[in-house]
Amino acid sequence: MSQPTNVQDLKQSIRETALRCGRDPEEIRLVIVTKTVEPAGILEVYGAGERDFGENRVQEWQEKKDLLPTDIRWHLIGHLQTNKVKFVVGNVALIQSLDRPALAAEIEKQAKAKGVKEVPCLLQVNMSREETKFGCAPEDVGTLMKAVAAASSVRLRGLMTIGPLTDDTGRIRDCFRRTRELFGSLKKEYPAHSWEVLSMGMSADYKIAIEEGANMLRIGSLIFPRGNV
Repeated sequence: MSQPTNVQDLKQSIRETALRCGRDPEEIRLVIVTKTVEPAGILEVYGAGERDFGENRVQEWQEKKDLLPTDIRWHLIGHLQTNKVKFVVGNVALIQSLDRPALAAEIEKQAKAKGVKEVPCLLQVNMSREETKFGCAPEDVGTLMKAVAAASSVRLRGLMTIGPLTDDTGRIRDCFRRTRELFGSLKKEYPAHSWEVLSMGMSADYKIAIEEGANMLRIGSLIFPRGNV
């Protein structure tokens, strides 16, 4: 089955899941994760009309981006080291992995140096509390928000989380539900930010994420079976 066909089938599944739980499918945005995917494979999906693509590693993204169309909206969805921030600021549509005060400070520093007024970001929260995952602990979000307040270039647009690596759908649902609840409370507490994006759900758990309110999905292996998402 071709990659564009995989995207078409996935979008139909997203639509059906959204309608089943009373949501508007049009409000759910798909970011196609291209970790380990060659530019030719990305171009095939691009040719079918997709524009939002996500990369985990800055170096891999750098190697690909100049070989691909300039209207691609790149999302950095993996852990971002401070020494790589200078390559990313001003060059991606959304940094989904803002997870610590030092990173907010470095984004601000590089934005000022480059004359970039706004750097769209999501706070990454480790709601599952798995040691193998990056992200801010839920109880540390207030401290991170203070760092964001001191970084005028950071344009906070919402939250991102990664579901627990388990077959226990109850645990996955609980993680997504608590992230949605945190999203709602932050929206009330910090109304100056837009809080428009709730990025949850990958290939194995996107249906649960939709049911729990996600409006952005990060999916790779259902489209590129040899991918790693």
